[in-house]
Amino acid sequence: MIGLIGIVLSLILLMYLAYKGFSVIILAPALALFAVLWSGYSHELLGFYSQVFMTGLGGYIIKYFPLFLLGAIFGKLMEDSGSANTIANFFVNNLGHHRAMLSIVLSCAVLTYGWVSLFVVGFAVFPIPAALFRELNIPKRLIPGAIMLGALTFTMTALPGTPAIQNAIPMPFFGTDLYAAPGLGIISSIFMLIAGMWWLNRRIAHAAANNEGYGNHIEHHQGPRHQAGPSLMIAFTPIIVVIVTNLVLTKLILPQLDVSYLATDKFGNTSLNSVVGLWAIICALVLACLTIIFCNWNRIANVKESLQQGVSSSFLPIFNTASEVGYGSVIASLAGFLILRDFLVGLAPHNPLISEAIVINVLAGITGSASGGLSIALNTMGETYMNLATEFGINPELMHRVASMASGALDSLPHNGAVITIITLCGLTHKQSYYDMFVVAVIIPLIALTGVITLGTMFGSF
Repeated sequence: MIGLIGIVLSLILLMYLAYKGFSVIILAPALALFAVLWSGYSHELLGFYSQVFMTGLGGYIIKYFPLFLLGAIFGKLMEDSGSANTIANFFVNNLGHHRAMLSIVLSCAVLTYGWVSLFVVGFAVFPIPAALFRELNIPKRLIPGAIMLGALTFTMTALPGTPAIQNAIPMPFFGTDLYAAPGLGIISSIFMLIAGMWWLNRRIAHAAANNEGYGNHIEHHQGPRHQAGPSLMIAFTPIIVVIVTNLVLTKLILPQLDVSYLATDKFGNTSLNSVVGLWAIICALVLACLTIIFCNWNRIANVKESLQQGVSSSFLPIFNTASEVGYGSVIASLAGFLILRDFLVGLAPHNPLISEAIVINVLAGITGSASGGLSIALNTMGETYMNLATEFGINPELMHRVASMASGALDSLPHNGAVITIITLCGLTHKQSYYDMFVVAVIIPLIALTGVITLGTMFGSF
């Protein structure tokens, strides 16, 4: 029981100190060893650090570093080529000012579905609603909610084929690909988009009735950018390359290859199902990056600099997440965790989908990270849930989709890095804008997740 108390205290401190701005790279090992001390293993402290924490951290980097690296480079090239700005302006210009909110949401959705990072999306899109909302007298405080709905809900966890890391992490655990449970994913995506738009439009109407207006704000951005960018076709081409290449490789080409060598000791005694998703998205991103460079050679001021900045920007996100995975590895190795694990699994002994959703949501909320919470949960309990899925005849694709969607709800609590980044970018405060962010990125995704679990329990995966 003392060990369990140590684990709980460790988790609370991790959440609180991360919210206060301390680096997870420092917090994760320190608080993992804090839990070790509470569990009475002081004489094994260094062993836990070097053999458990670092092994967990290193294993995550080995598996997912290419995705973080290529995703960051792709996003930087989309930004520097002007492609991201071209796509955002397209939706605003074609949907019209009377659909300003929808145009911003769809701009963010298309960019993030094409693997453009949240940070690139934020900087590329924000100047447009800032000017547009001022002109239309829509409160500025609603901009963060619009960005969250488009970038951090259905395109991050639910829409089939999304290359977001939250959709990629479950693949090796369940032997699935990015298109797991496509029907359920599409239904939940449509629900999140419609429900989110209903809420934001309702908030616009309420503000208009109260004559609230845009508000008095000191703007730090430069307004919409008008420098010459690529044509719409060229801007969309890399995103199409990512989606199509990933689909073709996953469903048609890679399954036809002779990969029997993977079953040997040299290659880790694995199978194609464990790596096909990762192979496909890696190849798709490489081809998409080359496509951007080829199509925008004269628009990118310095290709070498863009590549270098993309590489540099990939390091902090992956080490943050990998540190959280190392933390989870230590916690999972403690005796107190067995009590916690059995309790969580026992919450719904005849439906592991419910237990899986609760565990991942709680860990994502504690860490303030969808990928961090998801990684900790599956690294510690992934095998357990796969065994339960087999026992109860649940399709692994359904386990994948529930796991991915569960990571994208309670992760968006106030201490979440993306939440803080968006609010800061917009020059607002939590008090001004977090309420709407909470509704579109926490409440609505939780409702959608409940619906997927219900439909999956009734009809299975589809």
